[in-house]
Amino acid sequence: MVQGIVGVDIGSNMLRAVEVTDAAGSKPSILRYHEVPLPEGAAASGEVLELNTVATALRSLWTTGGFKSKDVVLGMGNQRVLARDLTVPKMSLTQIREALPFQVQDLLLVPVADAILDFYPISEGQGENGPVVNGLLVAAVKQAVLANVRAVELAGLNPVGVDLIPFALNRVHLRGPSARGTVALIDVGSTTTSVIISTNGIPQFVRIIPAGGNEISRALATRLEVNPVQAEQIKRGLGLSTVGVAAEHRVAVETIFESANQLLTSLRNTLSYFVNARQQEGIGRILLSGGGSRLRGFDSALSEVTKLPVSLSAGFGEVPVSKAAAKTEVSIDSMSVALGLALGSKA
Repeated sequence: MVQGIVGVDIGSNMLRAVEVTDAAGSKPSILRYHEVPLPEGAAASGEVLELNTVATALRSLWTTGGFKSKDVVLGMGNQRVLARDLTVPKMSLTQIREALPFQVQDLLLVPVADAILDFYPISEGQGENGPVVNGLLVAAVKQAVLANVRAVELAGLNPVGVDLIPFALNRVHLRGPSARGTVALIDVGSTTTSVIISTNGIPQFVRIIPAGGNEISRALATRLEVNPVQAEQIKRGLGLSTVGVAAEHRVAVETIFESANQLLTSLRNTLSYFVNARQQEGIGRILLSGGGSRLRGFDSALSEVTKLPVSLSAGFGEVPVSKAAAKTEVSIDSMSVALGLALGSKA
């Protein structure tokens, strides 16, 4: 029997999972994928708030999705997660991780005892006192991670790992030829936007911006005094366009532009920071993913403010989907995070 592993993406209103075989091998394959809705308030920005509610939803996800493996990889990627450049003396990865609590307190917003720390090596170099390893410090608030792990355990599943969501997205969207050069992968979700700048597929820089597509919907709901569903429909219908817009939609268009411009400005500033900090590394292009990036005109607006070519990710690329999974009625386009989490597993 083929042994798989399941990546689980805990959203604010949806649970998504992808089961993959040969996840860490040369020929991974998607066995099955599925999603189920989450009751309002059960989770927010990827963090479990109501353990029993999410555990019940996970059991439903396994039953309706037909998942066989109980080994699960979870992701973290909200404002309670930090990823920063860090250079340390050259030593084994185990030794580097053991030394992190004594080196990084000044970089953290919480005490070291309240954080889960990891180090992602990128390159080696020569420092003033000898060989060094350049990489990314990844720190997450322990309480948030443990809440997600407990929900999975309550559902009778086996959590085998917790990964950074931007790394998961990088594995999915920057594979093969699409990974060449220095690329800024920007994933616009509902409540967060992840920026991952990679060179030849290797992440060099990660930032998580606590804003996404829901910011525009909320602004519309408030300004126009409509409910959230109507606001979402208006947003999708109008997008970032002034061509052929009727006079009665003027206020809605202004609201969309005002809200979107805040995110666009944050993205431009983030990319500028990277380029200014590493003057030898220019960004060749931007690759967009996530539901929020599908807002009509967003790609053109981002290209205009950054002066870089922008394209939309084609999705899963080289990862084949089994014939059984291909018959699933659920859209595969929203499964990138779950797939990337599964692909990062060493199980």
